[in-house]
Amino acid sequence: MARLRILIVEDSVMVRRRLADVFADDPSFTVVGEAGDGERGFELCQRLRPDVVTLDLMLPGINGVEVTKRIMAHCPTPIVIFSGVENRTMGLHLLDALSAGAVDAVEKPTRFATEEWTGELLTRVKLAARPPTVPPTPTKAITEAAMRPRAARMVAIGASTGGPAAVKDILQRLPPDFPLPMLLVMHLSEKFEASMVDWLGKSSTIPVRHAVDGEPIPPSGRPVLLMARANKHLVLREGRLRLVDGPERHSSRPSVDVLFESVAKELGPRAIGCLLTGMGKDGAEGLGAMQRAGAMTLAQDEASSVVFGMPREAIRLGAVRHVLALKDIPAWLDGFARQRIETGHA
Repeated sequence: MARLRILIVEDSVMVRRRLADVFADDPSFTVVGEAGDGERGFELCQRLRPDVVTLDLMLPGINGVEVTKRIMAHCPTPIVIFSGVENRTMGLHLLDALSAGAVDAVEKPTRFATEEWTGELLTRVKLAARPPTVPPTPTKAITEAAMRPRAARMVAIGASTGGPAAVKDILQRLPPDFPLPMLLVMHLSEKFEASMVDWLGKSSTIPVRHAVDGEPIPPSGRPVLLMARANKHLVLREGRLRLVDGPERHSSRPSVDVLFESVAKELGPRAIGCLLTGMGKDGAEGLGAMQRAGAMTLAQDEASSVVFGMPREAIRLGAVRHVLALKDIPAWLDGFARQRIETGHA
C-alpha cells in the first residue's frame, strides 16, 4: 500500500523535527516537504500535491487560517491543524480554519509527545486522507414510521470531527424565528468550549450558550442552542437540563448517546434527533433509542460529512429515518418543526 505523503507546515524547528520523527516511525507515512512559514507552505502544497498537510495555526507572515483558505481555493488538500488553544482568541482562529476547510485539529503536546498523543495524531491524519469506503447513502427518506403526529418540542444534535463547521452552517441557514430550542453535544476540550460558543454565536441570529444545570427545558417559540459543557454529560430529567459526571461513553464525556437516550425517555415522539459528521459511533445507539420512542431521526449524508463514522453507524443500526446533505438539513428541520407544531398534539 502506498504511503501517505505528508507536508509539515510549522515555524518551530523543534516541533517540526518532532513531527517528522513521529511520521518517520510509522511505515504508513512519508514526509515529502517541510515549511517554516505560510507562504512557503502554500507554495510547497501547490508543487508537491501531498495527501495531507499538517498546519500550524500561528505562522509568520500569513497565518494558518489564510493558508487554509488559499490551499482550499487553489489546490484542495486535507488539512489537519496543529495548534495549542491557549485562550479564546486562539480558539476562534482554530474554528475559522475548520470553517475554511480544514478537516481536523490536534492539540500540541504540553511538553513531550506521549504515546497517546502520537497515536491520536497518526489516527487523525490517516482519517483525514482516507477516501470514502462505503457506497453513497440516499438523500431521501429511508423509512417513515407510521405514528400519530405529536407537537415537536426539542431538537437534539450530536457531532464530532467536522462538527463545528457543520453546526455553524445549520445555524446560519435556520431562520431567526425557528420555533424549537436545540441541545448540542460535541466532543470538545475545556480549552475549546468557550471559543466555540463565541464563534457560533457571532455567526447566528439564534442565541448560543452553554446549558446550565437545573434550568427548565426552554419553551417552544424561543429558539436557542444550548451546548453541553466539557467533561459533563448533558441530559434531560423531569423537565430540566442536567449536567452530570457519569462514566464516559465511547471515550467521551459529554456523550451524544447519553443525551439522545435521555431525550428519548423524556420526550419520546416530541423530539427530533440529528446526528452530524464525526469519527467513531457515539450517537448511533442513542439515535436508535429516539427512533424506537417515536422521535423523528435524521443524519448527515456521506458526501457532505468530513468523517462519516457516526452517521454511518446510525444508518447501519437502522436508527435513521432521513439522510440529508448538510445544506438541506436546516430547511428540513424548519419545515418539519412547523408542521408538527401546527398539526400535532401536545
